[in-house]
Amino acid sequence: MKASLSVVIVAWNSAEYLARTLPALASELSPGDEVIIVDNDSTDDLELVVATHLPAATILAMGSNAGYTSAVNHGAAVATGDVLVILNPDAMPEPGFGEAIRSPAEGGSPWAAWMALVVCHENGRRVVNTSGNPVHFTGFSWAGGHGTEVPEASGGGTLPAAASGACLAIACETWDRVGGFSADFFLYHEDTDLSLRLRSQGEQIGILDDAVVDHEYDFGRSGQKWLWLERNRWAMIIRNYPAALILLLAPALIATELALLPVAARGGWLTQTLAAWAQIIRWLPRLLGERRQIQSVRALAARHFADMLTPDLDSKHFPEFVRSGPVRLVLRTYWRFIKGLLPG
Repeated sequence: MKASLSVVIVAWNSAEYLARTLPALASELSPGDEVIIVDNDSTDDLELVVATHLPAATILAMGSNAGYTSAVNHGAAVATGDVLVILNPDAMPEPGFGEAIRSPAEGGSPWAAWMALVVCHENGRRVVNTSGNPVHFTGFSWAGGHGTEVPEASGGGTLPAAASGACLAIACETWDRVGGFSADFFLYHEDTDLSLRLRSQGEQIGILDDAVVDHEYDFGRSGQKWLWLERNRWAMIIRNYPAALILLLAPALIATELALLPVAARGGWLTQTLAAWAQIIRWLPRLLGERRQIQSVRALAARHFADMLTPDLDSKHFPEFVRSGPVRLVLRTYWRFIKGLLPG
């Protein structure tokens, strides 16, 4: 029996992107599928674009910019399909997407969630935007495989760490079981947090390289983005990392924060970094309560949880010296030492 899709797209002044995405998405839908567009108080021509390109879509108005995570949760709450597909408004499905993205729900796949292969265009080349997001032991996460050649479709495989939220699919019953995104994150790290929660419960996450979306990718560097990134990185660590791992990593985590201060000062986002710390302190009682609930259902031992994380900082967005051979050797040696102390 064909699995039905509930595609949730969060829009915030995204009409230009949706004019590209919706016609392509419409071609990939089957009877029984639905598209839910959650409007975070847009001021552009959203309704006109939807009426023109996908009039069957449902528009849910949030009434304010409630944030990406709250908007996704709001859309998922009214979804009626078998599979929830969270799709960025600027991620255009390529031909074959519709059948491929629903296939794990139809073929007895062991995956609890899966992502499409996300591609983009750089300097006239069609390249990978992300084929899964690595997670460093300090909580940093980035678009894995960015800039590499697009692979031949082979059906995909299991991811070592986190799925990208640019196009994330999950059975609706699984989404309800894990509680969706953390609404307070607003934006960023919500996909990593969800992935680690699933993985810590012993679930698998996969990637389908025959389900492809073309992403209008731009790595922005606004001050507000740094606040969300830094705050949510810490929230993700507090919620998900086993206690033994946090204790052993405490010196490295503190050293990372101290090293970030001059970097933030030079980059002009020191104020946002300090604000992120202040927000985490205010959030701490709630985060600890959420942590107790998440850890109570964790099935992986601390050492196996650590196996999901990497000591390598491979993204080009990190300073070159932290990607150098000597630093990489130090980080790998340190990580082997830490993992050797963890209970298995």
